[in-house]
Parts: sequence; C-alpha cells; structure tokens
Amino acid sequence: MKLFRLTFSLIVIFLQINLYSQSKRGLINEGVDQFKNGKFADSEVNFKKGLEKDNQMFEGHFNLGDAYYKQGRYDEAMQSFKNSLSFTESKNDQAKVYHNIGNSLLKSQKYQESIGAYKNSLKLNPDDLETKYNLSYALNMLKQNQQQQNQNKDNKDQNKDQDKNQNQQQNEQNKDQQNQDKQNQEKQQQQKNQISKEDAQRILEALKNNEQDLQKKLRKVKGKVVVKEKDW
Repeated sequence: MKLFRLTFSLIVIFLQINLYSQSKRGLINEGVDQFKNGKFADSEVNFKKGLEKDNQMFEGHFNLGDAYYKQGRYDEAMQSFKNSLSFTESKNDQAKVYHNIGNSLLKSQKYQESIGAYKNSLKLNPDDLETKYNLSYALNMLKQNQQQQNQNKDNKDQNKDQDKNQNQQQNEQNKDQQNQDKQNQEKQQQQKNQISKEDAQRILEALKNNEQDLQKKLRKVKGKVVVKEKDW
C-alpha cells in the first residue's frame, strides 16, 4: 500500500521549465534527471546551483526539499518546502507543499504536527486522495503511539508499586529480624545472669562453711589466757 508520493513535483517543474532562462533550465533539467535516476545528492547540488541564480524560484526550493527528503534529511526538507511557500500563490502548489511537509514530519515520527500539515493541504485541495490516506495513516500512528505511551506509563506505575511493596516487605522482614535478634541477645544475657540451683547451693554451702570456720577461730581467740608482763 503506497504511503508517500513526491514525483509529481518534479513532473510539474519539467513541464514548466521553459519559463526560465537556458542556464537555469539546464541546471533544473539535469537535477530532475538525476533525481529520477536515484542520484539524490547530485540532484541536490544542481537544485542549489539553480537557486543561486534565482533564489525566488518556487520549483527550486520545492525540488531541493524533495532531494533532501529522499536522503532522509527531513528537517532540511521541511525548511526547503516552507521556503517555497513564499514564492507561489497557487493553492494547488501550496497544497503540495503542505502534503510534503506532512510526509517529512511523519517520517520524523512527529505525528501530531504531520496531522496539522495534512489538514492544511486538504483545506487547499479537499479532493487529494493521497493526502487523505496519509492523514488517516498519521492519525492511526498517533493513536498507537499514545496507547504505547499509556501502556509504558502503566507498566512503570505497576513496577513502581511492586518495588514499593517489595521494599515495605523487606523493611518489615528486617525489622522482625532485628527484634528477634534483640530478644535472643536479651535471653542470652538473662541466661548469663541467672545462677543454677546447683551453683546457688554450692555458694550457700561455701558461705556456711566459711562462717563455721570463722566462728571456731573466734572461740579459740576468746579462750586463750593473756599473760601480762610484771610491772617492775
């Protein structure tokens, strides 16, 4: 299914070429022939040379835009097409300009802007079927692009929510683990501080034995006779 068609501009120029001087006609004719043979860079050179001789040629700017377009230089193509608008009052020619501007914008994936250009073309030439088709195509591409953007946004939001939930779960797990570790440490400390019944009994027995020994020693001290020295 054909989407773009730009050759009509070159045919028009070829038929109207007798309006210009021989030197310009030669340059334009050579550029048209090169364009038709797929030598778009060479045709660009000759179209530029023609514009150097007469910068107010609608066809020169328009054809140069075609040459840029075929080389994938869409921004330059749009500028050349826009330049050509200043040098024609023909609604038919203006419609072709806007059609080609729309094509350049569409190739650049600027769908909303291309739709505006196609609508401008149809205002000037409402019966152009190719422009209607391209407008329909651009509208469909814009719809698909918006759907894709919405889907990407939804996926991004979903991933964001998932990450948030995962972070919350991880934080809760970390908190639970910290609490568990704290409880274990407190339990271990309590176990260290606690004395078993056997240890307590041994300590009491030791204290009791020490006390008995101490009492025996004290009784022995009390029972001794103290010898006083005679005071002469």
